Amino acid sequence: MAAPLVLYGDFRDLPNLCSEKLGARAIETNDDFFAPKENLTKDSTPIFIPDKYVDTGKWMDGWESRRRREPGHDWCIVHLGFPGVLSGFNVDTAHFLGNYPEHCSIEGCLAEEKFNSSTAKWVEILPKSKLEGGKENLFPVKNPNVFSHLRLNIFPDGGVARLRVHGRAKPDWSKFLKESKPLNLAALELAAEVVTCNDMFFGNKDNLIQPGQSQSMADGWETKRKRVPGYDWTIIKLGHPGVLSRLEIDTHHYKGNFPESCSVEACTQTSATAEDFKSQKDMRWVEVLPRTKLKAHSAFVFEKELSSAVRSTVFTHLRLNIYPDGGIARLRAIGIAKPV
Repeated sequence: MAAPLVLYGDFRDLPNLCSEKLGARAIETNDDFFAPKENLTKDSTPIFIPDKYVDTGKWMDGWESRRRREPGHDWCIVHLGFPGVLSGFNVDTAHFLGNYPEHCSIEGCLAEEKFNSSTAKWVEILPKSKLEGGKENLFPVKNPNVFSHLRLNIFPDGGVARLRVHGRAKPDWSKFLKESKPLNLAALELAAEVVTCNDMFFGNKDNLIQPGQSQSMADGWETKRKRVPGYDWTIIKLGHPGVLSRLEIDTHHYKGNFPESCSVEACTQTSATAEDFKSQKDMRWVEVLPRTKLKAHSAFVFEKELSSAVRSTVFTHLRLNIYPDGGIARLRAIGIAKPV
């Protein structure tokens, strides 16, 4: 049996495909008597309220089955936010100390159309593995297949606070290339990635490419107050190389801390690493959007501002610059996917 890792794996830097914010949801279980399955995909940190009880017993912020009195094990099926290649699992048993499962395993399947748990072709991704209570149990994954649904098995019963599934979206680009329709090439669900940034003290860089409108200041990219000359920046790898036709930038919820202005540059790099971008090694940036004033809590669409040269060039990466600092909720890069 595999043992849980002690140290955080690099896979935690990748998006959590089992996030309710991305549309993930728990859809089926054999037992959630003590705490509902829907808690598994919550984005919030699990909490514990010592004196809170409900009809069935102690209130717990997770999924918890009753005490099993017969052979077998309990399970829960989750539908990922979108299909992807997985890099690691975080089976978080926070606050489950005397009631966590002794072991777990995880299976997966790819349901391209209607999902049916009884006919699904389940593939073992994580073999039966030991869990520890009250902590994050981390398991790296080495499986090249694409999965849309997972089945978390717990042995024999108990509670899991959160299931986080880190990986990368795997869209069918052959279909999109054939259709040649405008897409948000900077969408997380289309495999875009925020490669690096110079600062994300208050808000994570990865929020920039999340689907939907931001829900609060915590749901965007926000830097600390700059006390030295310069500006802040972040670099986004498009889900697929493409030709841009429109940029959308919004500052929702940033009212006293929005950037005074922003600019956007683009480049074409097929082999550069995050370290290369940090050092700006051999980068040839092209101005896409000149420095433009921003306003608080607003949405901006830039179309006519893009030059004709930009509209005919295939790019792979964008650099969003903000002057001098502050918060941006979302960035969308509308364009048509093209081969480099």
